[in-house]
Amino acid sequence: MTDTQTIFPTPMDHALLAKLTGALGDRKTVEKLAADFGHLYSEFLPDVFHSETGLTVDVSYNRHSTGLMNDLIADLGDDFVLVDGSLRNWSPKFVMGCGNGFVITLMENLLGAIPETIEQPIQRPLSRIELDLAVMVFDRIANVLRSGVNAAGGFEVIPERPHNAEDRAKPEPDHVDEFGASVRMNITLGTVTSEFVLIIPQKALLKTKVTAPRSKSQMSKNHKEWSDLIAEQVRRSQITLEARVRLQSISLLTVSKLAVGDVIPFRDHGDVTVDVSANGKDMYACEFGRAGENYTVRVKSNISSEDEILRHLMG
Repeated sequence: MTDTQTIFPTPMDHALLAKLTGALGDRKTVEKLAADFGHLYSEFLPDVFHSETGLTVDVSYNRHSTGLMNDLIADLGDDFVLVDGSLRNWSPKFVMGCGNGFVITLMENLLGAIPETIEQPIQRPLSRIELDLAVMVFDRIANVLRSGVNAAGGFEVIPERPHNAEDRAKPEPDHVDEFGASVRMNITLGTVTSEFVLIIPQKALLKTKVTAPRSKSQMSKNHKEWSDLIAEQVRRSQITLEARVRLQSISLLTVSKLAVGDVIPFRDHGDVTVDVSANGKDMYACEFGRAGENYTVRVKSNISSEDEILRHLMG
C-alpha cells in the first residue's frame, strides 16, 4: 500500500496576474497618464472655481505613485477628506481626496474673509458643515474627470458621502486589493496651498485616454447656482444644541451631602433664563418653559451675531 499525497497548485503571483490581465502597467505608461490628468486639472479646474465662486485658485501637477489601492489611500494620512466614486463605462470604483486645509480655507473665503489674510489652517478633521461644502468641491473635481476621460454614454460620476480619512472603514480581512495609481495635484487659494488627489485602479487607468473637454462652460454652473447650492447644504446640516440653566449658589458642604430626591432651585425667580450653545459657543438667551409634556426654551435675544455663529459652527 502506498500513501497518496494531494498536491495543490501554487497560486500565481498577484502582481504577475495583474500584469497578464491588464490591471498593472509599466512605469512609463502610468507616469504619462498621471501627467495627462495633471494637465487636465491645471487647465480646467481653476476656471470652474473662478466662474462659480469668483475665487482664483492655482492648480499644478505634483506627482504620482503606484501600489495597492488601500495602501495609496493610507499613505495620504489623516488630513484628507475622501470620497468613493464610480463612473459607468470607466471605473466602478475610484477615490477622490482633498486636503482638509483647502476646504477650511474655501469656507473662510465664502464667509467673506480676504484670501491674502487667511493663514495656513491647523490640520484637523472637517466639521459637519465643512463636509457639506466638500460635497460641492468634489462635484467640481468629478465634473472635470468626467469631461476628460470621455467614458462612453455620457454618464455622471456617482459619488458617495465625503468622510474624514480617520473615519474611513477598514477593508474586510478577505478583501483582495487591486493595483492603483495616485495622481496628486497642488491647489492654492490665496496664501494657502493644499492638495487634491485621484486614486484610480490601474485596470481603468490603462484604458483611459485623457482628452480636453470641448468647452470649459460644459463643466460650470454660474456663481449664483454655486452660492445657492452651498446655502442649501448649510441649511440641511444638523446642529446639536445644548441648554444651560443657572442654579442657586450653595456651599461645597451642601453639594457633598446631596442625595437622591434633593431639590436645587433655579437662580432666577419668575422667568428662568437659559443659555443655548452649540460646540461650546453661546448663541441665544432663552426663557425656560413647558409645552404639554415637553420642556422648551423660547429665544429672547442673540448672544452672538449671525456671522459669529456661522463661523463657529462651520469650523
